[in-house]
Amino acid sequence: MADDPLALFDRWFAEAQESEPNDPDAMALATADAEGRPSVRMVLLKDHGPDGFAFYTNLESRKGAELTANPQAALLFHWKSLRRQIRIAGPVARVCDAVADAYFASRGRDSQIGAWASDQSRALDRRGTFIKRFEQYEHEFRGRDVLRPPHWSGFRLTPERIEFWQDREHRLHERRLFQRDGDPANGGWSEGLLYP
Repeated sequence: MADDPLALFDRWFAEAQESEPNDPDAMALATADAEGRPSVRMVLLKDHGPDGFAFYTNLESRKGAELTANPQAALLFHWKSLRRQIRIAGPVARVCDAVADAYFASRGRDSQIGAWASDQSRALDRRGTFIKRFEQYEHEFRGRDVLRPPHWSGFRLTPERIEFWQDREHRLHERRLFQRDGDPANGGWSEGLLYP
């Protein structure tokens, strides 16, 4: 195997951080509900390493409910400036409370308060209702730390498949697929190419 896929991800991600004008950590997150109906949205990668790729959300949101009912997901990073994309798929699991607490504590205060004020993915009668709720929680937490809401945490996707796509002339793109195979001789991954 020419590359470790996680090390290759690190290299491409570092290059994206240098070249992408906005949010190089933005990724499409695809989920499906218990009946297999798909849904996709953009989220931000907040941590990654040998144990997987982490993001955070309201557990009562649509994505939170879908990940709880069907703990499989796919991620897509698309870096237009580099003409590259990476697709990652595998099972997801909630991060532990200590990890969620630590990340929540690192967020800006207004984002912390917003996590309390938002009934994410549920119907909202008008924007003013949300602003009023935000102001109520802002008053409630005045002069003290904002604790992580019990309905807010993170998920970590453990990759089983990672595909690296590189744009090439005449649509002769390069696609490298890494699949977890558990063989320690090759770092636990097998590698192959796909037709574009």
